[in-house]
Amino acid sequence: MGLVGVQENGNGEVGLSIGTKNKYRRMDSEVTEDFDDGSHHHHQEKRSSSTRKYVLACAIFASLNSVLLGYDVGVMSGAIIFIQEDLKITEVQEEVLIGCLSILSLFGSLAGGRTSDIIGRKWTMALAAIIFQTGAATMTLAPSFEVLIIGRFLAGIGIGFGVMIAPIYIAEISPSVTRGSLTSFPEIFINLGILLGYVSNFAFSGLPEHISWRVMLGVGILPSFFIGAALFIIPESPRWLVMKNRVEEARTVMLKTIDNEAEVEERLAEILLAAGTGSSEKYEEKAVWREMLSPSPTLRRMLITGFGIQCFQQITGIDATVYYSPEIFQGAGIQDKSKLLAATVAVGVSKTAFILVAIFLIDKLGRKPLLYVSTIGMTICLFSIGVTLTFIGQGQVGIAMAILFVCSNVAFFSVGIGPVCWVLTSEIFPLRLRAQAAALGAVGNRVCSGLVAMSFLSVTRAISVGGTFFVFSVISAISVLFVYALVPETKGKSLEQIELLFKDEHEWQGSEVELGDVVHLVQKQ
Repeated sequence: MGLVGVQENGNGEVGLSIGTKNKYRRMDSEVTEDFDDGSHHHHQEKRSSSTRKYVLACAIFASLNSVLLGYDVGVMSGAIIFIQEDLKITEVQEEVLIGCLSILSLFGSLAGGRTSDIIGRKWTMALAAIIFQTGAATMTLAPSFEVLIIGRFLAGIGIGFGVMIAPIYIAEISPSVTRGSLTSFPEIFINLGILLGYVSNFAFSGLPEHISWRVMLGVGILPSFFIGAALFIIPESPRWLVMKNRVEEARTVMLKTIDNEAEVEERLAEILLAAGTGSSEKYEEKAVWREMLSPSPTLRRMLITGFGIQCFQQITGIDATVYYSPEIFQGAGIQDKSKLLAATVAVGVSKTAFILVAIFLIDKLGRKPLLYVSTIGMTICLFSIGVTLTFIGQGQVGIAMAILFVCSNVAFFSVGIGPVCWVLTSEIFPLRLRAQAAALGAVGNRVCSGLVAMSFLSVTRAISVGGTFFVFSVISAISVLFVYALVPETKGKSLEQIELLFKDEHEWQGSEVELGDVVHLVQKQ
């Protein structure tokens, strides 16, 4: 599969250089190289295989923090039933307990951008795990609602750090041709965490009520130990190393993640150019946050796309569907606790299984087609949930339809907007702004998640559960238009090329077609 590289010549014109498999030969060396082409090809294939495995391992280890977020989301949907009975909390306290995690995580996300620019992407992931582990232990041992909230506060900060840094790290370490799939890994691990949370609820629901929820929450500490071990294996992001003028270290890392030495040099030159090394005067005048608060037209387009897609991911109600799936199924007619938790496991399985579809397709079909399938499918499912709960009511048919449409809704979410949202926000911003701009997107995501989770029960009391899903379906329909109008296709382009897409509106759309056509042609050859 080919790769298109963009380079600037002395006149400022953009030229294309093609190929990850290309030998980058000079004409005068071609005859000599032909003699050892067979051995070179064998060596190249062997090296290509080892770099793929290395990058895959880095992506998996970097995504482990996401299990913590997913587990918390999944486990709290069932644990809250037992917390209510044990600590005798009110409905408002229930909303605060569930929703505050997302609101609190925005502080972690805000601090995460700056922190990762100072201490590095890798050690920010370590900090996230330590803070979350402290919070999870506090929640597990909490004797009262107040102490539970303190644990929730710490867990939220840790999750905020983790959720914004993993996609950035993976995007910065991955080759262009597999970046979409690999940057989707955190979303896979969130879904895996949700599924584990649901299974934990089901497994421990038979214990006494004052012990069951503590065991459910306590199990969430375990992934942190794996994260600690992973930090001794994964390298620092090469793009961060370049920002710190540690160019030789960056080259060493890139030689492990890219299988062609000539391409390493080409990519390193692009990163140096994007980081402003050697010509950074124009960037030194403006601090990062000041630049984002008074953005250029190019940056404004990036911020609208990145922030908008993050908000739409949550205001279509995915967290409400996951957190409150027991309440939704109760509304459809399931009363038995064990059956309720078993139905939520079906939701977790759907959500996790369909993320694998996205992983296989995101670098083949592209980001935008998956977003269309996802947002249109979710709109239909959300509307159907509203119809089921409002007009069909309780009974076997209502229960079957509710489970079908809730599972279909989370499946469509996982196929597109779930993973693609994080892929886009980790790849569209320039290097000097990437961490903090992505942090701003993560803040939008967490605020919307928190507002939906904290208001869901109150809104359903006012306009019914079915009515709430009609509102979600309207918002989801608007997200289809947003994708059509404001999201570019970034498949197969280097992070530095993507920046060129946003330079101006006309060039952005023109470049999208031109570069896409070139990639398509190269892939055919």
